[in-house]
Amino acid sequence: MSGWHVQSVDLRGRGHVLRRLDPTGALFLGCALEAGDEQSLRARGALVFPEVPHVPVDQYRASLYTPQELYDRLATSYEDTLDARVYAWSQQEPDLDRSLAKALHDHSIDDALRDVVGGRNLVGIMGGHALARGSAPYAAAAHLAHRLAGAGLTVATGGGPGAMEAANLGAYLSTWPSSVLEEALETLAAVPGFVPSVQDWAGAAFDVLDRWPGGARSVGIPTWHYGHEPPNAFATDIAKYFKNAIREDILLHLATAGIVFLPGAAGTVQEIFQDACENYYADTSAVAPMVLVGHEHWTTTVPVWPVLQALGAGRDMGEHIHLVDTLDDAVAVLDTDPTGAGVPGRDS
Repeated sequence: MSGWHVQSVDLRGRGHVLRRLDPTGALFLGCALEAGDEQSLRARGALVFPEVPHVPVDQYRASLYTPQELYDRLATSYEDTLDARVYAWSQQEPDLDRSLAKALHDHSIDDALRDVVGGRNLVGIMGGHALARGSAPYAAAAHLAHRLAGAGLTVATGGGPGAMEAANLGAYLSTWPSSVLEEALETLAAVPGFVPSVQDWAGAAFDVLDRWPGGARSVGIPTWHYGHEPPNAFATDIAKYFKNAIREDILLHLATAGIVFLPGAAGTVQEIFQDACENYYADTSAVAPMVLVGHEHWTTTVPVWPVLQALGAGRDMGEHIHLVDTLDDAVAVLDTDPTGAGVPGRDS
């Protein structure tokens, strides 16, 4: 078994098999074992990592979350869901056990996320969490993702509400015509936001999922650091982290087809400059397009564009930063940028 990694597997009742094998050099992560079998494995050279007790998450999970798992389909109330219970646990006074459990969990999410995105061409869509359902910008973000996902790209977002939800919604419904997306937008508009009721907000999303099951895959990468913001239910694969810094870095690193930044506030600005830092120091072949949507917003309301221009001057990154006013313009930029996403009309 040298070199084996056995993760989150129930091995109870398998002691007779384990004792016939040489476990020297094997790694067991969070597996369920009979006490005698665990002692035997350790004594014969295996490295066994047990679970930290009294933790509401599987620290060694082998897959990403689904909306149904995090929300428990809202059987009772949001406060009783796995998502809410984990957030409440994470807010306790930090101690060594909780810190270790969080680190082990995030490491497992890293591994599971690599399995999901391997071989996929990811395009990031970033924007404000406060964007309301029923608004024109929300609909525009959904249609942007619908078009990009329809071109064969995998949409990735921060996994939260607002623009992030709109993008995951558009990606999910990309296997249906845009008229279906319009129907879904009309359904969701009845519950514009998660305040005052996460229950009603998420319930409306699950109504859409029930009406149009089996949509396209997209990725959401939220964090319990912002636990007051619930995850959206339209990302089919949810990599939810405890550490926000890790989550932010991974989200930007994976979007190799480029990132569209919709109008937002501090969180979106943070993502812009993290992405800019990666592009600033990147090798020429690794620079990915950055597309900021909203000239007035990014030059006057939150004037980050002049700083990006200054950073990009004379560097490879300068050719791949773009400021546009419409989502059609954003798609066109990704289609023409040499390192872009390859949307319809691009030769490949």
